[in-house]
Amino acid sequence: MARTVCSHIIPSLLLPSKSSFFGTHSLFSRPSQFDHVMVLGRRFSSSSKISMSLRAGIVGLPNVGKSTLFNAVVENGKAQAANFPFCTIEPNVGVVAVPDPRLHKLSDLSKSQRAVAASIEFVDIAGLVKGASQGEGLGNKFLSHIREVDSILQVVRCFEDNDIVHVNGKIDPKTDIDVINLELVFSDLDQIEKRLEKLKKGKAKDSQSKVKEEAEKSALEKIQKVLLDGKPARSVTLTDFEKDAIKHLCLLTMKPVIYVANVAESDLAEPASNLHVKEVMGLASELQSGIVTVSAQVESELSELPSEERFEYLKSLGVSESGLGNLIRATYNLLGLRTYFTSGEKETKAWTILAGMTAPQAAGVIHSDFERGFIRAETVAYDDFVAAGSFAAAREKGLLRAEGKEYIVQEGDVMLFRFNV
Repeated sequence: MARTVCSHIIPSLLLPSKSSFFGTHSLFSRPSQFDHVMVLGRRFSSSSKISMSLRAGIVGLPNVGKSTLFNAVVENGKAQAANFPFCTIEPNVGVVAVPDPRLHKLSDLSKSQRAVAASIEFVDIAGLVKGASQGEGLGNKFLSHIREVDSILQVVRCFEDNDIVHVNGKIDPKTDIDVINLELVFSDLDQIEKRLEKLKKGKAKDSQSKVKEEAEKSALEKIQKVLLDGKPARSVTLTDFEKDAIKHLCLLTMKPVIYVANVAESDLAEPASNLHVKEVMGLASELQSGIVTVSAQVESELSELPSEERFEYLKSLGVSESGLGNLIRATYNLLGLRTYFTSGEKETKAWTILAGMTAPQAAGVIHSDFERGFIRAETVAYDDFVAAGSFAAAREKGLLRAEGKEYIVQEGDVMLFRFNV
């Protein structure tokens, strides 16, 4: 389903019945706990608009391993991985559960009938080549599909293999990154030039529209100047009003980026020893982006193993978590997302919110009635909930708090929302 996404988003949410009361718990590991993940992105305002799904687009030049990675991390991925440019002509989409052991711990304690994880949608987008913004290769398709995602996972080849042809004839992460980034820059420049021309010709109908158009014009001129230097729009400091004024343009270089350094199995445990990875780390820092190291080949092999053998296989490679876990954690942190839980006998479920959301806003993620009729949120920290064993026990021990409308949901909160409509 095609859609246009211009704001920073929240993963898929299932709506419960209006009559239900829910417990919620905000949980997610800290960045320092991530294996081979470095998050360099900015935090996003809690005032950002929430959409109903989170889409991460996997992009990269041909033969860097992006479709192999997609196939591995998405259980029902149908991308045709082949050693040939443009084998993925249409975007392939797959929804995967966000791995989180806390969900199952809460489910066990609450004796829930089922546990429902948060989800993230991965989109395998066709490879592009230099000149995509002028329609070379599959450029036009690539650029239109990338507008529909919320974050970009740019796979960068950091392994040597003479049997897999590189589109440019050699392994050069900086050149690969520059090719894609410049195509996005050129596309944005073209769009900005057209929009500025239209703003000059048009006349605002009222004073409010005029103020907004002036803000848009000011923001676009700032961004245009930076783009001409080859830098992304996200590197420009804008006011909240300016950001809102240009949101409808869905500029490609405004989207947060995570560089996925695709390494050989032998480099997975110590990626910093790989000179190509070191180069990508430096570039990610300069471009205000994140970086995560994975081995698409290892992920592919993992997907073919029984679940009980996967941990032992990872352990033999010197790592404790799959690339999927690393990718999701990096994406969540780059977008400023957090997870909370509802937990009861019927189900324990993970929900996702933006960092800084208040209790009513977090309740609204479940259902708009929860936010509209919010009374209070009975809240307990995750560790306290686990130690107590249940909401009732947490209440008896004085660990359960009654939080009001101004409460900012914290990482590790388990909450029970009370509302009346």
